[in-house]
Amino acid sequence: QVQLLESGGGSVQTGGSLKLSCATSQYTYTRNCMAWVRQAPGKERQAVALIYIGGGQTDYDDSVKGRFTISQDDAKNTVYLQMNSLKPEDTAIYYCAAVRTGPYCVLSQAAHYDYWGQGTQVTVSS
Repeated sequence: QVQLLESGGGSVQTGGSLKLSCATSQYTYTRNCMAWVRQAPGKERQAVALIYIGGGQTDYDDSVKGRFTISQDDAKNTVYLQMNSLKPEDTAIYYCAAVRTGPYCVLSQAAHYDYWGQGTQVTVSS
């Protein structure tokens, strides 16, 4: 069964931290890769982090590099996004996504990601 369940969103002040979780079914988790994608009001969808399931390779958008860390727990079929040094511009709805086609496991191909969670709101205030 394809299922993505997100948690961990909330409101923090500038410089604070949050950790997002995406729990999935085994079927979803064992696809090629998983990603975190955010969308702020009036902004385009932006994939910020990606991890290759089974391989462990990761990729980050420049806007979050050095501040966000994507990780995985194979035993729990779960992917995490640790967000540190949060800025107001990080405010967005964050979606967990799974990708089943290898060539689309890149940050620029979010339009072709296959499975999506409902999203969790992250709000960063100054």
